[in-house]
Amino acid sequence: MSESENQLERLLEIMRRLRSPEGCPWDQKQSSDSIKMYAIEEAYELVEAIENGSVSELEEELGDLLLQVVFHAQIQSEAGLFDFEDVARGISEKLVRRHPHVFGHTAVSGADEVLTNWDAIKRVEKAEKGEASSILEGVPRALPSLQRAHEVQKRAARAGFDWATSEDVSAKLEEEITEVREAIQSGNEDALKEELGDLLFSCVNMCRFLGFNAEDLLRANVEKFERRFRSVEQRVLVQGTEFSDLSIDVLDSHWEAVKGTEI
Repeated sequence: MSESENQLERLLEIMRRLRSPEGCPWDQKQSSDSIKMYAIEEAYELVEAIENGSVSELEEELGDLLLQVVFHAQIQSEAGLFDFEDVARGISEKLVRRHPHVFGHTAVSGADEVLTNWDAIKRVEKAEKGEASSILEGVPRALPSLQRAHEVQKRAARAGFDWATSEDVSAKLEEEITEVREAIQSGNEDALKEELGDLLFSCVNMCRFLGFNAEDLLRANVEKFERRFRSVEQRVLVQGTEFSDLSIDVLDSHWEAVKGTEI
């Protein structure tokens, strides 16, 4: 047995021990439903570690995410439904099946065709199981809305449902802005909410079409806003004034000064 196999078996044994009658009271009482949100939390911490560029954080967060897989698999094993080996076997078989250009004789021209083939194979698998299938199948509803919009649009684009040029996307964005203005003027709240949603969706589409991810861009922009806002707070504190007592013009002058230091 290799070192990696030894460590994996050790992890599985630790989880079995934690869930045993002699184990941990907290771990014993958990269910897949009670711990489901931890998977989302750990996935976000993994993303943060990647963006931070910290190898040690990345290693740790990968372990935390792996723990979620092991935990769920142990819970289901105790119920006699499946175990970790079944999970590993299933994903291995899926990877082989959906990569015929690697494990079979299919030829592909590049990454785009790989994704197109992947979606086609998924639809065949669904049909063989007698399940209704859609090109948009498999985009989790629990994803953040910006990310879900990106994934839905990407699936549709891979099937050929996409704009021809960035000018087309830009024109659609401008159209949605005009419709938001019209909804504001109409005073119809339901129409305004719908048009604002359309505008957000179009913004995501513009980002995707140009090769960016709206979730990543917005996260970076929020962090930039927070950084600048905290700097404005510090400037106000140094001057011995209260933030809430200052006019928007004064606050804006602080904001511009902070922006100037970043150039």
